[in-house]
Amino acid sequence: MSIPNNSPFHFVVSPGTRDHRGFFVQDGTYDLLRVEESGWAFICLDNHVCYYVDPENVLEVCPLDED
Repeated sequence: MSIPNNSPFHFVVSPGTRDHRGFFVQDGTYDLLRVEESGWAFICLDNHVCYYVDPENVLEVCPLDED
């Protein structure tokens, strides 16, 4: 699976976030790819690690100002 990393927005998950199967999601900075009709947010850490999580557990990371 190849996931383009052209999103200007990056996200982290709340501590203790679990995926749709009940497993804990690892810490890191994710790209939010989409929110499914079922209500799950599909997030990816890289090309190999992706999760479906509750969108309420996804928090936007503010980009650093680059001068």
